[in-house]
Amino acid sequence: KMLAKVGVITDEDASQLIEGLGIIKRELDHGEFVFDDSLEDIHMHIEARLLQVSGRVAQKLHTARSRNDQIALDVRMYLRDQTRQTIDLLHQLRTVLVDMAEKHQDVVMPGYTHTQRAQPVLFAHHLLAYYEMFTRDQARLSQCLERINVMPLGSAALAGTTYPIDRAYTAQLLDFPRVSANSMDAVADRDFAMEFLSDASMCMIHLSRLSEELVLWSTSEFGFISISDAFATGSSIMPQKKNPDVAEIVRGKTGRVVGDLVALLTLMKSLPLAYNRDMQEDKEPLFDAVDTLKACLSINVQMIPRITVNRETMQKAASVGFLNATDMADYLVGQGIPFRQAHECVGNAVAYALDQGKELDQLSLAELKRFASQIKDDIFAHLTLSHMIDRRQSQGGTATANVVQAIADAKKMLADS
Repeated sequence: KMLAKVGVITDEDASQLIEGLGIIKRELDHGEFVFDDSLEDIHMHIEARLLQVSGRVAQKLHTARSRNDQIALDVRMYLRDQTRQTIDLLHQLRTVLVDMAEKHQDVVMPGYTHTQRAQPVLFAHHLLAYYEMFTRDQARLSQCLERINVMPLGSAALAGTTYPIDRAYTAQLLDFPRVSANSMDAVADRDFAMEFLSDASMCMIHLSRLSEELVLWSTSEFGFISISDAFATGSSIMPQKKNPDVAEIVRGKTGRVVGDLVALLTLMKSLPLAYNRDMQEDKEPLFDAVDTLKACLSINVQMIPRITVNRETMQKAASVGFLNATDMADYLVGQGIPFRQAHECVGNAVAYALDQGKELDQLSLAELKRFASQIKDDIFAHLTLSHMIDRRQSQGGTATANVVQAIADAKKMLADS
């Protein structure tokens, strides 16, 4: 169409070429296209078949282009479509996480540092942490899409072309908002693919962290959740087993995508300008990462809503292990004791409670006063789960009011995007 518009070929030539290419596309779509190993690549196949379908006019098809800029165009068009699909999947995943959080707003669980119980948090707050991660992933891919969506066609092999082409018109037909500014960069650039693989790797790492927690939480040692049978399998010899295979596979696939990123980075690290045949090796890691990431996102969109949350087990776990020690220290600070001194007092109280086989809130007022005379009977209200949760009202904290607002904000963001 563009070549006809600028007068390089006639309108009749353009019509014949378009008609012939339509026939070939239908053959490809229906698996009827015949491939011949004597032809070098897909471009030669198309041109050879077009010669059979449309006659000698097919020899004009390659005017003002090179395989170099055509390949660069094809990769960008492919990745543009795939990135949009990935962004949509991330939107779906964020939605199911928010829905899950909203459904379990009142569930309390232990928060962890160093895989040790630390402080109680709302389960919804924990889920929304992953919502934030995947929101950043979606934002990164949206920004990446802007750099993918640049049209290189018209750069030819590396130096541009002598024909009076209209690149802006071609970009309009192919729905590209911008055209590349430098012909050498256009055919040699794979930054957009490396950027996508970097974003994909980070997203997979977030999926892997989520998978690890689902695996741990579903063990009998934790018992926090139960994964639907549709996403688990039994053991080949142990009838009692229920293995969280989907979460484990997603966790394992992360190394694959990170490997795809390293492969492409290594491929491009020392290539001189402009195009080099090494660059044909960019396809396999890119296609693999795209397929893997989309599959892992899709399966999580289906799996997460079907997880059963064992709220009593979570709450019980948050009620033992001295998770209220920090709140006791904060209480002492409120009584005028410097934090470091309060920290030491509570440490001594924890050691004593361990010897007694009790939790801090199970000690009597007299026992607690042994460690700080300023302690009054109102301390016991400070050591309850609900009080500990709702006192953490700092922006981004786990207080119920904060989490309810965060869910509302997330739902609005999702509805607006």
